[in-house]
Amino acid sequence: MFQLIKQAFAEFSEDKCMRMAAALAYYTVFSLAPLMIIVMMICGLIWDPSDVEGLVQQEIRSVVGENGAEQVRTMLRNASQSDRGILASVLSGVMLLVGATGLVGQLQGALNDAWEVKPDPEQGGLWNFVTKRLLSFGMICGIAFLLLVSLIASSVLAAAGDTIAGWLPQDVSQGVLMAINLVVSLAVIVVLFGAMFKFLPDAKVAWSDVAFGAAVTGVLFVVGKFAIGAYLGSKNMESTYGAAGSLALILIWVYYSSMIFLFGAELTQVWAKQRGSGVWPAEGAVRVVEKSVRADGAEETSKQRERDRALTG
Repeated sequence: MFQLIKQAFAEFSEDKCMRMAAALAYYTVFSLAPLMIIVMMICGLIWDPSDVEGLVQQEIRSVVGENGAEQVRTMLRNASQSDRGILASVLSGVMLLVGATGLVGQLQGALNDAWEVKPDPEQGGLWNFVTKRLLSFGMICGIAFLLLVSLIASSVLAAAGDTIAGWLPQDVSQGVLMAINLVVSLAVIVVLFGAMFKFLPDAKVAWSDVAFGAAVTGVLFVVGKFAIGAYLGSKNMESTYGAAGSLALILIWVYYSSMIFLFGAELTQVWAKQRGSGVWPAEGAVRVVEKSVRADGAEETSKQRERDRALTG
């Protein structure tokens, strides 16, 4: 296992995942509001919209604090203004959809880079663009479904809270409810990561390999969530960044979360190639091989060189 983790760190560095995480954080600033609005609209068709918004705000507040949550509320309020004409509303809806699916597209590109695949340039075109956007929208619907699962689980736990409190002492019952809530949250995150690893990249990978990577990434993400929240809670961002402090909170959280996600993707790839069924280009995709050419004209695969260095220490 140590060699797998060591190899994953080598891949993480070779694929410049820290730079990709920074790019995802920057892109998220412009796509977060459209994505959340569409997800909450889909959930609002089935669940009380105020409950959906309350759960989203609660999750955001638990990570970036009240100031960061207020910044997100402002972004949502400005992006969903309804006092406009029909044409402006239609254009706004289109831009919301483009922005939301664009973020998912960026995640897909990051996973392709990490898993060394890309769409076949000879099979591109309009149809390829449309299918990717449909896939992105399907992933958004999946996120909305998982949010609904979280809402249902929260409602069930709230309803069962009084019953459990009647069986156990108050401190014990609160601990039990917190543990159940943590397990449910972890399960939702693992399912989400598993779906992203399986369906987003232009690659074929077995479910067994995806399950391992999603489980490890989910645990890392949950632990990182509390660690990042504690770190951000100990910093006075407003004194450092002034009026941009709340925005800096969101950027920092997304940046570190993206690094955890990308490391999990690298670990999944290493596991699949060394102990699983491998990672193969999907239909309409090709494998990416990076090569270096020395002064004498000899070619050398850069990734293989880095792997050899990592394995030999």
